[in-house]
Amino acid sequence: MTDTAASPPAAAPVKRVPRVRPPPITVTPAAVERVKALLDKRGKPSAGVRVGVRTRGCSGMTYTLEYADAKGPGDEVVEPTPGIAIFIDPKASMFVFGTEMDFVEEKLQSGFVFRNPNEKGRCGCGESFHI
Repeated sequence: MTDTAASPPAAAPVKRVPRVRPPPITVTPAAVERVKALLDKRGKPSAGVRVGVRTRGCSGMTYTLEYADAKGPGDEVVEPTPGIAIFIDPKASMFVFGTEMDFVEEKLQSGFVFRNPNEKGRCGCGESFHI
């Protein structure tokens, strides 16, 4: 005697939707405009600017920003607008993930400001941070 009961239908394959990874940093419109002005004023072609982190200051680390003539090996690239590239130094990626880069002009000072949700603290002068 054989079992002639129908076997259950095979489950349909699950379609995997690729997860979109958020950019390592977001760049505000004010920062985009300032980077654009700096690149235009530089006088020689630049690919963009590179954001990094260095060991320095009373709290441990500080943000760096420099001109980048080309994409470096391992750099992550954020293009907030066509023609403007922000390169993230691979050594800084884990420290800046989720950071917002802004440019602030106040009465007595102006400069780039990094709002990093991963920071655990800053030194009193605000120049360095720790994670």
